[in-house]
Amino acid sequence: MVDMSLYAAFLVAAFALCVTPGPDMMFIVAMGGRGGPAAGVMAALGVASAMFVHTVAAALGLSALFQALPTLYHVLRWAGAAYLLYLAVKAFRDRSVPGEDGAPAGPGMRRAFWQGAVTNLLNPKVILFNVAFLPQFVAPEMGHVWGQFLVLGLTITVMGVVVDGLTGLLSGKLSALLRRSRRVARGLNIFSGSVFTGLAVRLVVSSPK
Repeated sequence: MVDMSLYAAFLVAAFALCVTPGPDMMFIVAMGGRGGPAAGVMAALGVASAMFVHTVAAALGLSALFQALPTLYHVLRWAGAAYLLYLAVKAFRDRSVPGEDGAPAGPGMRRAFWQGAVTNLLNPKVILFNVAFLPQFVAPEMGHVWGQFLVLGLTITVMGVVVDGLTGLLSGKLSALLRRSRRVARGLNIFSGSVFTGLAVRLVVSSPK
């Protein structure tokens, strides 16, 4: 179904993209810092699930919709920034210490998953990136273009789960050790809130390529 030489090139490019620190990885590190290993891993799963949705959207030609309705791009961009700022405010206001008087360890697993998914889904740049990146490794002459998109999407999704999942796990384990101190726990919440704020600002001020 896929051109194996193109697929081999895709594996190299996709791995390089997955291990390069970016907004998604920073978000996962922040979630692991707030909620521990489980929250970090679940946030990575949420981001990966959203990435696969973006792949399907790219295969359906969603970029054409952005070109026809440029306002939609900006609506999604501002919605994504607003959601990140909402997460930032929650992190800044969180003064609890996990394990102290029954205080929860940041967001629960289900919430971490959905926050990762929603944050990624509301980033229109991810859609545009997939539209620009994936077609380079599709061979139309082989047919089954839709199937080729799915194979590429599943591949980069699995790769992202492994890389980002390990990132979330490690950041969560480190934060679990550090959170024994109220001051450190507060500092980790401020760090997470700062990351969310920075990602929101980046989403607003950066222009589409």
